[in-house]
Amino acid sequence: MLRFMPVGDSMTIGSAGDHTWRYRMWQHLCRSYGGPFTLVGPRETLHDKLADAPTSYAYADPDFPRAHLAGWGEGWLHMAPLIGEAVRSCHADVLLVSLGLIDLGFYTNAGQTAENVRAFAAEARAANRRVRMVWLPVTPNVRAESDPAFAAEVARFNELLAKTAADLDEPGSPILLASTPPSYDIHADTYDGTHPNASGEHKIAAAFAGAMYQAWDLGEPYEQ
Repeated sequence: MLRFMPVGDSMTIGSAGDHTWRYRMWQHLCRSYGGPFTLVGPRETLHDKLADAPTSYAYADPDFPRAHLAGWGEGWLHMAPLIGEAVRSCHADVLLVSLGLIDLGFYTNAGQTAENVRAFAAEARAANRRVRMVWLPVTPNVRAESDPAFAAEVARFNELLAKTAADLDEPGSPILLASTPPSYDIHADTYDGTHPNASGEHKIAAAFAGAMYQAWDLGEPYEQ
């Protein structure tokens, strides 16, 4: 049984009424992966915007393994201390990680965020020495259009993320840097300039799926 753990912020946990990219990934793996697998993690809810809390189970389609480690307003800073226990308790084999926008927007600069990436990787490997990871670069959101300094910080972090992935990659515990979806358009693929709509969910899932297929021959090319 191959266990995938989605790790992320509001774009990964999703909110009430969403399918989430996690669901899109599940569908893809059901079609393309030949062995037994599941999604794991210590959480399984969506974010309820009215309650401003992760208390909703109102998935657009709840019939899939909803487990994850994601939170509205959480970043590398928040997940680094949690990932070791999550990997250990859930026996995660592959981490699908989409983090960084919250860090850069509210907590840490690019360099500090990259240090938290290293701490995250160390904690994950302490829990499972053979854990595999796929990291998705930060997609600039609507704020980057009006805040050049923020846009520059996002670009700088993505450079550091690529360097960190190359530095920490190991044969027994590989780290892949997924490609930002080339056609991702915050005006067409999100509902508010940040959070993915249905087409955005597919494109995020495709980025992870494409990286795993190209590097590990896992599954097949993503088909929407």
